[in-house]
Amino acid sequence: MLTATPLTRRFASLTHGLAYHSQNNDFKILRLICYGENGPTAEAEIYTLSTDSWRKVVLSEPDIGSIEEMLQSPFLFFNGALHNLAYPQDLHNCFILSFDVNDERFRKIMLLQNYYVGFTPSVEQLVVFKGLLALTAFGTDLNDIGKCHIWVMREYGVAESWTKKAVSTDWIDNFYGCTDNGELLIQNATGLVLFDPESLNENVLAIDDFNWVDYTANSMESLVLVNDVSSVDK
Repeated sequence: MLTATPLTRRFASLTHGLAYHSQNNDFKILRLICYGENGPTAEAEIYTLSTDSWRKVVLSEPDIGSIEEMLQSPFLFFNGALHNLAYPQDLHNCFILSFDVNDERFRKIMLLQNYYVGFTPSVEQLVVFKGLLALTAFGTDLNDIGKCHIWVMREYGVAESWTKKAVSTDWIDNFYGCTDNGELLIQNATGLVLFDPESLNENVLAIDDFNWVDYTANSMESLVLVNDVSSVDK
């Protein structure tokens, strides 16, 4: 049982992220607590499997502490870091907060300014799209037509490398992530569907009861001795 520091005050959002620390062959869990408008500075804790302990982590970027809320849980693990959408007091200045599991530092990844002009998102989520960091958003345009916007970061960490693909879609109830070939796993009026944003084809999955679906994550098969992470190479 993982026992973190008890929460003693009301909070706006509580998000977690699980990451594999390749340099030390270890696993870490990040917990980030945001207290909302006019609340205390956001707080972060990290759990390390090898030491079986929690400890505080410094919010190294000076303006990260002003984050009001983070909506995506768990964090997305990609490129050795955990990622989440961060909403400061000025919601128009939303950015991606990353946490490098090697040096345990927080960093900002900027989105393009006014990236939602003429578009109202209802569902947005960070994903790995064809091996690249991407922001996928479903919503409506000014004519109330359903749209899916996929912002792909061609060069990791470089804000100028964001590129957008926009396609028309029906209203969706939920979005769970991407397959390796870029299909989007969504829930709409039809059921659980794989949607290809390139061909616009929809493949209805033969799953009668999919209410158990909470979230999906990219994974890679490996052999790890979880009872003793330090003895994998022995």
